[in-house]
Amino acid sequence: MTAGRVVAWWDVGMRVLVTGSTGYIGRAVLAELSAAGHTPIPFTGDVRSSEGLGGFGEVDAVVHLAALARVRESFDDPVRYYDVNVGGTVNLLRSPPPRFVLASTAGVYGAVSGGGVIDEDCARAPSTPYAASKAAAEDVLAWAAAAGRVSAVALRLFNVAGGGDRDDTRVITRACGVAAGRLPSMEVFGDGSAVRDFVHVRDVARAFVTAVECDEKGYQALNVGATPTSVADVLAAVERVTGRPVPVVRRPAHPGEVREQRADTTRLHALGWRPAHSDLETLVRDQWAAEAADSGPSARSERLRRGPRQGEPLQ
Repeated sequence: MTAGRVVAWWDVGMRVLVTGSTGYIGRAVLAELSAAGHTPIPFTGDVRSSEGLGGFGEVDAVVHLAALARVRESFDDPVRYYDVNVGGTVNLLRSPPPRFVLASTAGVYGAVSGGGVIDEDCARAPSTPYAASKAAAEDVLAWAAAAGRVSAVALRLFNVAGGGDRDDTRVITRACGVAAGRLPSMEVFGDGSAVRDFVHVRDVARAFVTAVECDEKGYQALNVGATPTSVADVLAAVERVTGRPVPVVRRPAHPGEVREQRADTTRLHALGWRPAHSDLETLVRDQWAAEAADSGPSARSERLRRGPRQGEPLQ
């Protein structure tokens, strides 16, 4: 067995409470937990409320995904973001199970000076209220672990993609939407050579399972990334996979933009995690398949009933 895992407590399967279980990542986590022999317990209520959290009986671990996660929106309502993202974490920690895994973000690093490879020891410098609220949630979790209340992991997710993402602010999702004709064009800032680290949602879900199963005591933060690639390469891959053009609107590069960000995942790899679905072709192919399935008449009717997703016109 890989060092850092305990056979005795998870081979028989754990009961794992999953907040935010109906979301993009949540659905994948439920599937991966089940595939690993665990019993996921979905929670879709308000994590700030004590009502409902006690109705699940004994659980062995919690995967805390529920959060507000719109970067631009967080500037307009930072108090609400702290209330939900930090307050929800605090509430879950009042009577925590033995194991607690928090979904955090690579945004806690901010614009790391010089860019390049980012490991977990890089100083945090969040530049948005959303990322700052996640950094604060990490701090609460770390202090709870230091007090011996829980063993905990914060997974700092880089650019999650594939598998039916519905957030049109993400590069691969938007590019597929443009190729499908659902969105008019793709804004590219600078020459498209900026590199970001992408990871498939199924590999992210597997990282949560790995973190749940890990027997490390105390607190640790782990990066989750897989495939560094440029915006230009993403657009080329979308055109290659779809056989359709992706119209681009060029904008000046943002002043001070970091040219390259790559996740150092050495620590997560040491626990046995390996990305299996995060090559660029698979990321694009999976998102394109979901886009195509979401563009039929029945899917259009559902969008009209539901209202537009972020960046999506009603048409």
